[in-house]
Amino acid sequence: MIKAILIDDIPQALELLRNDLATHCPDIEIIGTAGSVVESAKLLRKANPDVVFLDIELQDGSGFDILEILGDISFKIIFTTASDAHAIKAFRFSAIDYLLKPIDPEELKEAVKKLKQNIPDSQESIDLLLDTVKNKKGPKRLALHTLEKIQVAEIAEILRCESSGNYTTFYFADGTNLLVTKTLKEFDNMLKEHGFVRVHQSHLINSNRIKEYIKTEGGYLVMKDNSRVPVSIRKKPTVIKMLSGL
Repeated sequence: MIKAILIDDIPQALELLRNDLATHCPDIEIIGTAGSVVESAKLLRKANPDVVFLDIELQDGSGFDILEILGDISFKIIFTTASDAHAIKAFRFSAIDYLLKPIDPEELKEAVKKLKQNIPDSQESIDLLLDTVKNKKGPKRLALHTLEKIQVAEIAEILRCESSGNYTTFYFADGTNLLVTKTLKEFDNMLKEHGFVRVHQSHLINSNRIKEYIKTEGGYLVMKDNSRVPVSIRKKPTVIKMLSGL
């Protein structure tokens, strides 16, 4: 059984989540509930859960306050939230799981399925989450899941990303690369606001790391590490417009 603690300051929400878990995730054992920052911190110091379903807004603070009070976290966290756009961005960039209220049973089952892979949240991901929540200007770092680890990368140091089926290879300014267990489409959506442009079905580039655009041979970009990135016919007008604005 997977031992869980539920934290929410609305009794009806706690009961609804409890019922959903009982119905759709029978291998979850609820070992405690709490409704405030203080109560939650006390409970989590005593208990030893595998996972905590953690609401953002609580009567005496936020779920983020609990993480800061506890320090090192040994359990998996699944945040539950209604519509906090900044927090949702923080979850995505730090690779922390979240569920939108009202919670969809299928998404709940998928979150619990991921729990069974037994990959804990890294302290680096939690620290990144807290930093991103505090930084209203937006995230500067990104947590990247590989098959073996979670690596936190500086967004500005990413040269480009290349699709590898259901995976994505990241190439960095220092010459290293990393195979990440998410699709290129997911990173395209996340990194648009940071100057990244999809120039080909298989390629996403950091526009701040372009060296030159070669118009011959079908058209391709040369990045600052001298790597070549093809530009699709459909994306050529976007690339030319982008370069004109740099």
